[in-house]
Amino acid sequence: MRCFPALFAGFLVAAAPAFAMDMPPRKPGLWELKMEFDSRNLPPRTMKQCIDAATDKIMNANFGGAAQEACSRREISKAGDTIVVDSVCKFGAALSTSHAVVSGRFDSDYMVDITSTRAGTATHMKIAAKWLGPCAAGQRPGDVIMSNGMTMNMLDVQKGAPPKRP
Repeated sequence: MRCFPALFAGFLVAAAPAFAMDMPPRKPGLWELKMEFDSRNLPPRTMKQCIDAATDKIMNANFGGAAQEACSRREISKAGDTIVVDSVCKFGAALSTSHAVVSGRFDSDYMVDITSTRAGTATHMKIAAKWLGPCAAGQRPGDVIMSNGMTMNMLDVQKGAPPKRP
């Protein structure tokens, strides 16, 4: 369980080019994200995010920044409720190619299917996200609650605060 945050971070780095764009804003409240890692022998993982408009924008921007600048190719197309992102990016000496398909409605539920290849290793991750309702009592916008009980607030993390262990 302890290695999950590091593995998840690794998948997010591989997936970052797919998200380095202006995604539609999600409905404020509590979102549940179920992640499946098809290319690894990892069980599905679940996390929850409490967001408002400002923290949703920050979380989306965190996938851009340096990742966006490292990309030599980024093609985005949209048809109805589906967004397709193809990118080629360089992180250090490693070249990463990503193909992501995002579909659904950002006010209730959406799916993300990401295939990335980096340094000859392919990864595949699926994310099913659904809106659960208002954030729970005691939660703050920016809270991310991992399935192992670890909680971090993205605003606090930006200020250098460590995650809270269960």
